[in-house]
Amino acid sequence: MNTLNDFLAQKRLGLQARDEKFAKGELEPWPLHAEVNAEGRSGIRHIRIRQHHIINDSLHDFAGFDLGPNTPETMMGVIGACVVHLCQMHAALMKVPMDSIDVVVDSVYDPRAGRPGFEDVPVHPTDIVCQVNIASPASTETIQKLFEAADKSCPVLELVRRPQKIKSILNHTKTKPEA
Repeated sequence: MNTLNDFLAQKRLGLQARDEKFAKGELEPWPLHAEVNAEGRSGIRHIRIRQHHIINDSLHDFAGFDLGPNTPETMMGVIGACVVHLCQMHAALMKVPMDSIDVVVDSVYDPRAGRPGFEDVPVHPTDIVCQVNIASPASTETIQKLFEAADKSCPVLELVRRPQKIKSILNHTKTKPEA
């Protein structure tokens, strides 16, 4: 594969195979699983998903070492990655050629949230803007349809737009105090 369009042709075949599984009743939901633990000596968070490893850290002014993106930055990256993927999927299905696609996600995070005088400031990123840049010989109308389809079907965008209830469970292992 040399170009994005070569990849899109391969992607189309994969999506067609998945559609065939769906038609046969063979497509089932699958569980998603991530594990995160804090490293003792630095406090960095190791995110493990299947065989993949992502390092998450804080900036120096938050007692971090800046060895990886912080959690809100990681979330912005996840939004962008999902939007790129959905644009690729719809381009493949619609047979829309693309020379390139990139997504820029910006937001604002206010570390003063919840502190005296800032009790009403949200603790989560706000003002999220997801800018999708597509270079393609296709018409603007076609690219707009592709964009709308991707925007509407992106699971991460939908999760952020329509948050799910999250059940939090605490497991506490009592340890001996340090000497």
